[in-house]
Amino acid sequence: MSKITRRGYDENDKKWFSNKELIKLKKAKEEVEWLINRDYKIDNVVNFVCNRYQFSNRQRDCIKRIVCSDEKKEIRKNKELSIDKISEGPIYIDGFNTIITIEVALSKGTLIIGSDKNIRDLAGLRGTYKIIDKTEEALRIIGDFLDKNNCESAVFYLDAPVSNSGNLKYKIIESFKQKKVDVNVELVNNPDIILEKLDRVISSDAIIIDKCISYFNMTKGKSSFTDYCKA
Repeated sequence: MSKITRRGYDENDKKWFSNKELIKLKKAKEEVEWLINRDYKIDNVVNFVCNRYQFSNRQRDCIKRIVCSDEKKEIRKNKELSIDKISEGPIYIDGFNTIITIEVALSKGTLIIGSDKNIRDLAGLRGTYKIIDKTEEALRIIGDFLDKNNCESAVFYLDAPVSNSGNLKYKIIESFKQKKVDVNVELVNNPDIILEKLDRVISSDAIIIDKCISYFNMTKGKSSFTDYCKA
């Protein structure tokens, strides 16, 4: 029997994201966005506001990942493609970003919705990654989603320096053998600098979606990743 691992799950989240704390987090988010809309530096603002509320590191990570200036919100909105356009050409997937978020959802870990309407996790990727019991299911969800939306080809980009990236590449290839979509997996030193220059990207990474030509928000629409996670 395989070991059960809950990606991105933290028992303390019941405390850090209780109804009482959510009220404080909402206020902090509004304060941070008010300041960054007036050109204050985001890192300084987040530290200042989070210190005032005495937030935990987990709560600080949440604030960093959900806030967005009005200007960037508009940029991201204008770049977002409708899911029904997936069939119109190849797509390029931020591999770890996408897979880990689904693994967290399957683990019933904490997911957050940013002001830009993108869903993000708090798991983080700090140079290490382990394939867990949720990985195959996450890949199945991605494959089913792409098949249902008539995607013809997809390229996954994985960080080569991250541990087990080669094993994950093998898992992806094996998983997609039963799918209609033609898939390739590229191990590169820094996927971000590649994805930032492409269109038709799948990622919720703020830096990537600010710079890429266009992207899909896979958590929106009638046939979103979240629908498959609930199935």
